[in-house]
Amino acid sequence: MIPIARPLLGKEEIDAVTEVLSSGMIAQGPKVDEFEIAFSRYTGCEYAAAVNSGTAALHIALLAHGIGKGAEVITSPFSFIATANSILYTGAKPVFADISPDTYNIDPERIQEKITSKTRALMPVHLYGQSADMKAIMEIAEDHKLIVIEDACQAHGAECLGKRVGSFGTGAFSFYPTKNMTTSEGGIITTSDREVAEKAKMIRAHGSKVRYLHEMLGFNLRMTDIAAAIGLAQLEKLDGFTAARQKNAAMLSAGLKGIPGLVPAITKPGCTHVFHQYTIRAEKRDELAEFLKGKGIGTGVHYPIPIHKQPYYMELGYKDSLPVSEKAAQEVLSLPVHPALSADDVQKIVSEVKGFYTKA
Repeated sequence: MIPIARPLLGKEEIDAVTEVLSSGMIAQGPKVDEFEIAFSRYTGCEYAAAVNSGTAALHIALLAHGIGKGAEVITSPFSFIATANSILYTGAKPVFADISPDTYNIDPERIQEKITSKTRALMPVHLYGQSADMKAIMEIAEDHKLIVIEDACQAHGAECLGKRVGSFGTGAFSFYPTKNMTTSEGGIITTSDREVAEKAKMIRAHGSKVRYLHEMLGFNLRMTDIAAAIGLAQLEKLDGFTAARQKNAAMLSAGLKGIPGLVPAITKPGCTHVFHQYTIRAEKRDELAEFLKGKGIGTGVHYPIPIHKQPYYMELGYKDSLPVSEKAAQEVLSLPVHPALSADDVQKIVSEVKGFYTKA
């Protein structure tokens, strides 16, 4: 079976965890500090605050900017539900702007249409490993004096016009096992705003900078030294992982080009796509997925239901018509692109997809 995703963990991660376990310092400690410094440098930011999930990173980033009840945050409906849920956690309201049909990222022109007097922040999602149009988004934010929280949970190392995501505004990354790098589970907030970084670190630790002195309402959302040790080892490998994903993606794009009824993944000019997912548009999408399953090839649909069409959001009164997102949800299919694939694996994927459309 060729799986849709596979974390790559080796001796370096095992040795790093063993070292931490032997030290006796297994909760948040010096390895977390070390990981924060390394990851902030990697993204081109001055500060980072490591937490226990990507969802926590999004939630805390919003809180650190003072987002709360009465505020509106414009974001994408075509993402994992944590993107919008993190806004609800603060008491603010998610406002959905439709996506661009080629990149699946939020469309800046649609953002403009959604801005009101209550809008406080924009939360673009760098979906599938490709940056949103951050030049246009930052111009909108500057014009309307809005905060920018980047959902970079799928885009470690991705760039837009030579600048890494997570460094335009305040970034939030995930280190779930299927992401481009992992800490087993975890997340991190990136920023060059010292005040935001300090608030984020307080919020993750019960509102405290000094033990037993609590200056604000916070949570227990800290990263452990065990997770940070894995993260440090993975960060050393990240550029290699990215190169392998990009090589696999290039082979897929070349092999799938010109197949009627299929649109390969697109990389926008000026962007560096890190291919968390290699996502195509496919006629007979569900039939193709079932066919590939029978051939031993895993696939994924990210995402089959846009957030505004999820039952809970419909109960909240969301009745948006967002046709580009809704159409994408019916057509997208992610193919394996991870670094563990061999050239033969990639060729098999291409061959079987071609075979499906030839028979169809």
